Amino acid sequence: MKILGSMLALVAVASAAAAHEDIADLYPQSELYSKPVQVIPGVWSAIGATAPPTYENAGHNNNLSFIVTGDGVVVINGGASVRLASALHDEIKAVTDQPVKLVINENGQGHAMLGNAYWADLGVDILAHEDAIAEVEENGDFILMGMQGYNGDKAEGTRVVPANLSFSESHDASMGGLTITALHLGPAHDPGDVQVWLPEKGLVIAGDIAFHERMPPIFEGTCTSCWIETFEGPFTDLGATYVIPGHGHPTNMEMVTIETVGYLSDLREKIGAHIDEGGDLAGAYYVDQSRWTYLDTFEELATKNAGRVFEEMEWE
Repeated sequence: MKILGSMLALVAVASAAAAHEDIADLYPQSELYSKPVQVIPGVWSAIGATAPPTYENAGHNNNLSFIVTGDGVVVINGGASVRLASALHDEIKAVTDQPVKLVINENGQGHAMLGNAYWADLGVDILAHEDAIAEVEENGDFILMGMQGYNGDKAEGTRVVPANLSFSESHDASMGGLTITALHLGPAHDPGDVQVWLPEKGLVIAGDIAFHERMPPIFEGTCTSCWIETFEGPFTDLGATYVIPGHGHPTNMEMVTIETVGYLSDLREKIGAHIDEGGDLAGAYYVDQSRWTYLDTFEELATKNAGRVFEEMEWE
């Protein structure tokens, strides 16, 4: 009950002071946007800005988490640059003397993997799903250029380093007496999405299958019906009590279900009705999404999402 109370208090604070686009860096003495917090015993997360990547947030707009086991540390997400990875490592060393033994990339996006070079240079193994590795190998240079564009001098020293360990469905990353399983539960937000499941703690580090406080971005080629199916099936079936989403503060399954599946389902319903009425792509951008204006990045993403769902559903 004490852990649950701490979690609910953390969610309450997050709701009262959500990281909107106009809120300044919460941890100005560090490259990190915010200082890591202990979500439950042994599991820490540095919560990223729920805003697009900028020079001011140094690309720390996702959650960078780490697990302190009895025999080493597992880091989830390489970070958006080597400087950001180094800043996270400084925080880890302030918490424990145990070495980092494994880094897990949640997907092939820049903020998950561009910091890999820092960890690889320390000799740390890096794990990712095979589809995420393929994405990095194909588009890594382009992703790096995008980060250099917003990050300026903060990009110095960063280079593309794909994960050296891969898996297709699951990987046993247990360490120090703690069961840790990296899972690919099915298609969701991005190729190679990974969930890190700690069954003994009832906690899932969900990656980008689950969003909280920020509008889920829908990419070209994203299958939103597949995303919903994966979420409502094997992801929900884990039975997690605590969720660290890819973006937004730690929370529970109810909240990420509302702000992920709830949003995707609502948008699909609106676009489906628009198509049934003979609507076209131009009109799809204006379907009513006002229910979701409270989510960060609404202005940046809502119309883009509507257009991409129209293009997906047009041929269903």
